[in-house]
Amino acid sequence: MLNSKDIFFKKKILIYGLGKSGLSTYQCLKKKSKLYLFDDKKNFIKDKDIKKNIIKYEDIKINKFDHVIISPGIDVNKCMLSNYLNKNLNKINTDLDVFYSLYKKNKSIAITGTNGKSTTVKILYNLLKDQKFDVRLVGNIGNPILLEKNITKNTIFIIEASSYQLEYSKLFKSNFAAILNISPDHLERHRTLKNYIKAKFKIVKNQNSKDFAFLNTKDKHIKKELKNNKFIPKIIRINKNVNLQFLEKINNPYFMTEGNKENLSFVVEIAKKLHIKKKFFFKTLEKFKGLNYRQQIIHRSKNLTIINDSKATSYSSSIGILKSLTNVYWIVGGLAKQGDKFLLSKNDCKTFKAYIFGKDKKQFIKQLKNFMHCEQFTDLIFLTRKILLDIKKERNSTHKIILFSPAAASFDSFKNFEERGKYFNNLIKKLINV
Repeated sequence: MLNSKDIFFKKKILIYGLGKSGLSTYQCLKKKSKLYLFDDKKNFIKDKDIKKNIIKYEDIKINKFDHVIISPGIDVNKCMLSNYLNKNLNKINTDLDVFYSLYKKNKSIAITGTNGKSTTVKILYNLLKDQKFDVRLVGNIGNPILLEKNITKNTIFIIEASSYQLEYSKLFKSNFAAILNISPDHLERHRTLKNYIKAKFKIVKNQNSKDFAFLNTKDKHIKKELKNNKFIPKIIRINKNVNLQFLEKINNPYFMTEGNKENLSFVVEIAKKLHIKKKFFFKTLEKFKGLNYRQQIIHRSKNLTIINDSKATSYSSSIGILKSLTNVYWIVGGLAKQGDKFLLSKNDCKTFKAYIFGKDKKQFIKQLKNFMHCEQFTDLIFLTRKILLDIKKERNSTHKIILFSPAAASFDSFKNFEERGKYFNNLIKKLINV
């Protein structure tokens, strides 16, 4: 594995994709190498400095580049430069590789997995920040990894790494790497589950014998990968069941759901290796309120709790919280994920009702109708009003829960899960106050 600090210096480099990742790579390398820029949609570029470095499509083939740095959102098989990239796969790198070439001596913690990445990195960041470490939260959350300034030898990086970022990375590695869980996701990009798992395991594959890999070995996909392959780093096997006495010491109901217990189990083991003092550890965990649109409690009264879990874009994302709840009015739907399966039993769902919306509502009805009562709607406003009306009609005093956990991508109606989550928050504010 190449790891020279000069690998991206004084080279001829094509940066493909001019979103946050591509532009941060440009800012980082523009004084160090000869850069050429390209984007499938270049009409949105206004900056004159950037415009003058954009190369024409027809000129790319006649130039010999040392590296092609692509943005995470680019699918090599579905883009304007597809033929060129597939002929030059050995030259492809990512901003993670540039980061590693610059800061490989800094301590870094990289977290990946299908669910729970953002929450886990945020808890770790808070732990180190509360103890006055110079810590930076980067990657899929926070700043693009190459935009951080004033880096010293004591700076610690906490990196949320997606499969898109890892897929084409060749150099990147971290001292501490964790795979929280794996379930079918992003198969429209990776095409097969095998490819998706391979991308996730890049985070471990590049580590050396001095590094630590934290793995949920109860996860069937992770367990199988460990059985079939040999990895160099020290493997820390994570038991996702957190000690009940430990949870009681934290005194934070946020960590009572299955998914957040799993996140916490990784935090506990990584914190041990970082020598985090327990008294500070508990203080940080007790005040942790979670992230917006991730199992976020947006309303709580005597008989009703409303939870916004817009981040849930697959069944596996929703199942963790569903397991911990009863009397649930579940709002679900959007664009269904390829290969996704609902894995709860009918007995698990006996107090659930599903209210289904979105483009693929017929597919969700077909999958869920044998597990729970289902109703479908064309409008999220009408759907939510109907739930509130159904709850009012209920004569029993049992505490009810409205769970907005779509288990689907948002792109049929919203730009992303954040826009979807914000819309639902505003909707509840209006309807609850009516």
